[in-house]
Amino acid sequence: MLKIPDIKVPVVEIPFRKNVRLFIKREDLIHPEISGNKYWKLFHNVNGYLAENPQNPLLMTFGGAYSNHIAALSALGKIHNIKTVGIIRGNELEYRWKENPTLRFASENGMHFCFVSREDYRDKDALSEKLKNEFPEALIIPEGGTNLAAVEGIRNMLNSDTQDFDYLCAAVGTGGTVAGISKFAENHQKVIGFKVVDDDSLHSRVTELSGKENFTLIDAHFGGYGKISDENIAFINAFSREFGLQLEPVYTGKMMRKLFQLVEEGYFPQNSKILAFHTGGLQGIAGANEMLKKQNRAVIEKGVLS
Repeated sequence: MLKIPDIKVPVVEIPFRKNVRLFIKREDLIHPEISGNKYWKLFHNVNGYLAENPQNPLLMTFGGAYSNHIAALSALGKIHNIKTVGIIRGNELEYRWKENPTLRFASENGMHFCFVSREDYRDKDALSEKLKNEFPEALIIPEGGTNLAAVEGIRNMLNSDTQDFDYLCAAVGTGGTVAGISKFAENHQKVIGFKVVDDDSLHSRVTELSGKENFTLIDAHFGGYGKISDENIAFINAFSREFGLQLEPVYTGKMMRKLFQLVEEGYFPQNSKILAFHTGGLQGIAGANEMLKKQNRAVIEKGVLS
């Protein structure tokens, strides 16, 4: 079963030289392979399942070619000797998944894959129902790990080190992390979710999961989910050089770029204390760089990971 890690997650100030104070909580350091918010999203899901003592435990979930969630679940399966299956978006990957660093990593951890067409993947409710019938003893975890159990797990990202901040910020993909932060934030705190996917349903989903309206969602997809522009690469590399901290291109890189823009525009009142959560996902850099090299574009530089 997953345990509360015996480490103190550091909160690092970014010397921004502006009229606000900006900090990052390094959830990416929570575990070397079950990275950042993925650890906490899986925490109650997996522990609750294993507490039922399944005879042949099996963990199944959904994800794209470079999914942090797929990578994290595969690592969890290897560590705890549990079989894992990834339902992967894009049946075109079936014969060339070995070219993909994330899927290679997941396979090396023992994960089996089921590749489905993008059209079929959109109807994950139907896919889940089919899987439940075929594997009745399996735990089927939603894409990105987002459900009510995941939201409860995100509570662990908030503690005495986070209570004094005015704003709590997180990247938003499926909505689970920002919903958990919203649900368990202090009454005086405002929560900002930086949407890295162009999805108008996210506000209602987060509201449903958190039960609160103390959050704002701001677009930060910069062209679409998983799209990596040269401007984003330049920002990530400049951030790494100046502050000695690595960001990745799908979530934290876009969140911090938009957050910097908001500070420059005077979005935050003077002397605000802002905390952004580094939710991990650094494994995705290898795949991003492979794609960028094929396109003869600048790559993401290896930054400081400690």
